[in-house]
Amino acid sequence: MTTTGGSDPASSDPVLEALADLGKALDGNEARMWAIRARIAHIVKARAEGRTYREIVGTEERPLIVELATGNLASLMDAGSRLRKAEARALYEEGLTMAAIAELFGVTRQRISELLRQEA
Repeated sequence: MTTTGGSDPASSDPVLEALADLGKALDGNEARMWAIRARIAHIVKARAEGRTYREIVGTEERPLIVELATGNLASLMDAGSRLRKAEARALYEEGLTMAAIAELFGVTRQRISELLRQEA
């Protein structure tokens, strides 16, 4: 379904909504990335000073690097999943077959069928 007019096309377009969510996820990932880089520098410096990992990690503020990295992955997986579902639905509603969408996405037709059955 194509919409025209209106002040916010994303409010009626699930693909645009999913893209906006992906942008927000990337913004969050960027902030976590900088925090990770700062922590890396801190750990490298502490190791150069002879501190043990037990000492370093034991005194680190939360979230730890592993938590930040996991947050980045989870954020991208969630936003990517919403985008994949929205794009699959839009392409199907525009007349593409499940097989054609599967080929575009590099997955099986069964996977596209599953995506189309899921709630947005």
